[in-house]
Amino acid sequence: MPQTNTPPQHFSELGLHSCLQESLRALQYETATPIQAGTIPPLLAGQDVIGLAQTGTGKTAAFALPVLAGLDVKLRRPQGLVLCPTRELALQVAEAFRSYGRGMPGLRVVGIFGGADMRQQLKSLREGAHIVVATPGRLLDHIERRSIDLNQITTAVLDEADEMLRMGFIDDVDTILAKTPKTRRVALFSATMPQRIREIASKHLNNPAEISVAATASTNENIEQCYWLAKGASKLEALKRLLAFEDTDGVIVFTRTRESTAAVAEQLRQVGLKAASLNGDMDQKARIRTVNDLKRGGLDILVATDVAARGLDVDRVTHVINYDVPFDEEAYVHRIGRTGRAGRRGKAILFVAPRERRMLRNIERLTRQQIPEIRLPSPLAIDAKRREALADRIKQALAEPTQPELEDVVDQLCIDAQCDYRSVALALASLIHAPDNSSSRGAQHPSRQSVERREEAAETKAKAPNRRERRQALQGKKEGKQPKDLGEARPLKDHPDVPMERFRVAVGRKHGVKAGELVGAIANEAGIEGQFIGTINILEDCSTVDLPEGMPKATLRHLKKTRVKGMNLAMNRVA
Repeated sequence: MPQTNTPPQHFSELGLHSCLQESLRALQYETATPIQAGTIPPLLAGQDVIGLAQTGTGKTAAFALPVLAGLDVKLRRPQGLVLCPTRELALQVAEAFRSYGRGMPGLRVVGIFGGADMRQQLKSLREGAHIVVATPGRLLDHIERRSIDLNQITTAVLDEADEMLRMGFIDDVDTILAKTPKTRRVALFSATMPQRIREIASKHLNNPAEISVAATASTNENIEQCYWLAKGASKLEALKRLLAFEDTDGVIVFTRTRESTAAVAEQLRQVGLKAASLNGDMDQKARIRTVNDLKRGGLDILVATDVAARGLDVDRVTHVINYDVPFDEEAYVHRIGRTGRAGRRGKAILFVAPRERRMLRNIERLTRQQIPEIRLPSPLAIDAKRREALADRIKQALAEPTQPELEDVVDQLCIDAQCDYRSVALALASLIHAPDNSSSRGAQHPSRQSVERREEAAETKAKAPNRRERRQALQGKKEGKQPKDLGEARPLKDHPDVPMERFRVAVGRKHGVKAGELVGAIANEAGIEGQFIGTINILEDCSTVDLPEGMPKATLRHLKKTRVKGMNLAMNRVA
C-alpha cells in the first residue's frame, strides 16, 4: 500500500460545505492531518477508500466530514452507517458526528450498541435517523427485527477493522455490508491489514484509493506522564486527594461530557477549591472570562471538555488531569500539551478504569512511550505534605519584616489566656492546619481522619455489589433463584465478592475461537465489564464462561444471538 506524504492542507482547501467549515472553526480545527487530507477528497468524489492509519491520526473526521457532506437531511432514513468494534468507540464517533454537524439543522445521529436500552434505540430509529453508528452484534439484532432499513445507505464505514477481526466480529461485518446497496461507497480504516481484512476489502470495495499514514504524535519531554487505575476509590475522591498532595499552581481537569464538567467543578468548590467549568454550552464571552480568571489566578482549577484542549495557552498550568480517558488518542496529546509550556515542567495524570486498559495501550503506542502507574497518596502522606507546607509558610513569614502592631495583640493574648508565646504559636499553627481552613491557594486539604473515613467508605463501596449486580440479583430472585453466599463464590481477581455462574456457548476449538474474542463479544454486547468475566474454558465443540450470577433474561436472549466466528453463541446456563 502506498505511503501518503500529503502536505498539510487547510480544511477550506478540501471542498467541504461552508457549514462544516464553520463547525471546524468553532472546534479550532485549522489544518487537516495527513489521513484527513488524503481521504476526504476521494470520499467527496464518491470513491471507495482504504485508510491504513494508527488510532489517533484523525480518522474520525476523515470519514465523518464526507459522510455529512453527502447527507440529504430532508430524507429521514439512515444514509451513513459506521461500524465500530466497541460501544465506547461508537459513543465517541456519534458525538463527533454531532459536533461536526452542528450547523446542519435537523441532523439526527443514532448510536446502536449492546449494553444500552433496546427500547430507546427502537424509538430513535422509528423517529428517523440520518447516521447510524453501531457495533456489529446489536446492528444484526435490529436487522433481524426489521427495525432498521439499510436500503438508503450511501456511505458505509468500517472503523478499526483489525480490532473487529480480533474480537470475532468480522464475519458479521461481511453479512452487514452484503445488506447495503451496491451503489454505496465504502471507507475501511485499519491499523493493520491481515489477510481476512484484505478479503473483506476485495469483496466489498470497488477500486479503492489506498492511503497509508504513520502516527507522528509526540509529547513534550518536559511533561511527566503517569496513570492511576481507577478502583478502590471513586474518581472524585482520587481527584481531591491528588490535588491535596501535588504541588500545583494552575490545573486543568478534562472530562468527556459537558454535564460532568459542571458536576466535578461544583464538588471541588464545595471543599473550598477555586474551580470552574469550561464547555461548549458556554457562550464565547463566558469562556474567555473563565480562561482569563485561570491566567490571572482568580481560578486554580479548570474542569473542561476537549473544547479547551486546542488553543488554550496558560503558562501557569502545572498539571493536566484526565478525569476521563479521551476516546481519541490524539486528543490525549492535545490535552496534556496544555502543561509544560514555555520551558516549564508539567505533569499529566490519567485516570484509567479497568475496562479502559486497551485505550491506555493505544495512547502508549501513539506517543511511543510507556506510561507508569501510580498509587493514590495515603492519608498519612497527605497529612505530612500539609505539615511540610505549613512549616514552609512559617519560615517564609519569619524571613519577612514583622508588623509591630501585632506584637501588642500577641502580648495581650498571653496575658488574657495566661500562657506563653509557644502556646500562642501552636494555637495559630493549629488554626492554619485545620481542615476547615484554606491553604495559601484557597484550597482546603482534607484532614487525615476525613480522608481515612472517605477511603474506608470507597473501599466498602468497591467491595459491595454495584447497581447492575444488585439488579441482576433481584432479577434472579424474581425467577426463583437464590443467590449464592458471597463467601462461597468463586473469587475474581479484582472483585472477590461477586457470585458467579457458568454458561455454555456453542463455539469451541474447532471453530477457531479464542478466549479474547469471547471476552470482547460478551463485554461489548452485554455491557459486562471485562473484569467481571471469569474463567473461560475452550472445549472442542463448545466453551464455558463464568459470569456474574442472576443475568437478566433480556441480556441472555441477546447473548444467545450474539455472533462470534460467524456463529450464534446460543448461550445457556450450565445446570
